[in-house]
Amino acid sequence: MAEDLYSVGLPSGALRVTANDKFKKSFGPWLWGSIIVATVFHFGLFKFFPELSASDVSYGVREFEAIELPPEVDIPPPPEQIARPAVPVVSSQALEEEITIAPTTFEENPVENLPPPPSDVTRLGDQPVFTPYTVRPEYRSIDEARRIVERHYPKLLKDAGIGGTVMVWVFIDTEGVVQNAKVQKGSGNSALDDAALTASREITFTPALNRDKRVPVWVAIPITFSVKQ
Repeated sequence: MAEDLYSVGLPSGALRVTANDKFKKSFGPWLWGSIIVATVFHFGLFKFFPELSASDVSYGVREFEAIELPPEVDIPPPPEQIARPAVPVVSSQALEEEITIAPTTFEENPVENLPPPPSDVTRLGDQPVFTPYTVRPEYRSIDEARRIVERHYPKLLKDAGIGGTVMVWVFIDTEGVVQNAKVQKGSGNSALDDAALTASREITFTPALNRDKRVPVWVAIPITFSVKQ
């Protein structure tokens, strides 16, 4: 069909020119033109392209220096294990048992030789001192004294089963009321010592007598904290 288009109007016997022939004739100029353009382009590219340089990728080797090791340390052996403290032993001493200053007897001190009752009560109550008496003070109620001691027993120590006995100096006035208290011999536990002082101040006594007169005295009483079995 393409050949018929180029042969229309041609005289009989003339050379027919096809589209393929025309394409082949134009191929030469296009080929050489493309080669020239490519050559110029590559020449300009190499001419004007920035100069490249290889970077230094070499690496150095760090030399290691030998150091002297410190002298070996002798580790001492571990200390011996400390023994656990002994558990306080609960005392079985009863509250009514009393350790006091030796009572004054008429056999050793006849009535006519007894000193008069002290007059300076304020000074007498400051520190435990010997006070002559013929009748020693007693608990007004031993059961009430036990209840007071039980009430002041520190709960933590009671629950742990820790008890002890505290010897307490108490200063008892002429009405049998404790006006002062000091620890004579502690139990080894400060909480029990403090509780014993507090309890001893609430216990009431019968007043001490020297001849027929009431006198204030210092006496030592045991305050025992023990867990009931």
